[in-house]
Amino acid sequence: MNCQNCDAPVLASDERCGKCGAKLLHRRIFFGAAQKDEFVLTGDEPEYESAERAPDYDPEFPPRSDDSRDRPIVIKDVETAAGRLYGGFWRRLGAFIIDLLMISFLCGLMGIMAYIAYKVGLAGHNRKLSFGNASPLMAFFTFGVVFLTAAYFIVFHGMSGQTIGKFVLRLRVIGSEREAITYRRALLRWIGTVGFGLLSFGVSFLWIIWSKEKRAWHDFLARTWVIRE
Repeated sequence: MNCQNCDAPVLASDERCGKCGAKLLHRRIFFGAAQKDEFVLTGDEPEYESAERAPDYDPEFPPRSDDSRDRPIVIKDVETAAGRLYGGFWRRLGAFIIDLLMISFLCGLMGIMAYIAYKVGLAGHNRKLSFGNASPLMAFFTFGVVFLTAAYFIVFHGMSGQTIGKFVLRLRVIGSEREAITYRRALLRWIGTVGFGLLSFGVSFLWIIWSKEKRAWHDFLARTWVIRE
């Protein structure tokens, strides 16, 4: 074959012409011969797995690495949030008043049913209800009020962290793990509510005003927070 520049005879294995130094363009291809794969990336070109396909992502939002999928999501603590996220004294007092109204309504229904049942039982023995024989009814009613009140707060707080009053005023009781508390912690919280309330003559509830996290003494005991939703 000849050089395309100077028409000098050259060999098929030559890359350049020996006479003029021009690069040979018409080279023969020998099947079975080893091919040199000399592909070098310059410094300005990114190194991709495939040269035909560019990366499919926005440079401002690079894809996450595989290990980032298993990385836990960090949620800002309630303590570091603004103070408005906590349930304040007056809002919690309003929720408690609503709860007392609901408990009074339920206790009233229970008292009427107990009164009718007790009166019917006395009538079966040809007796009438009087102050002398009303002590069993009063004892049953007192026990029912205490049990119903405790069950109201323990069940609602352990179930969803919200009583009816807290649901109306958009409050929720949560634990240190930022989830609804368990029934055991709700029981401990109720015991602290009654115990600290009686021993401190109500100061344990007023502590909400001075606490940075708006927590009463029973909240510290049960490790709970009351937040606004």
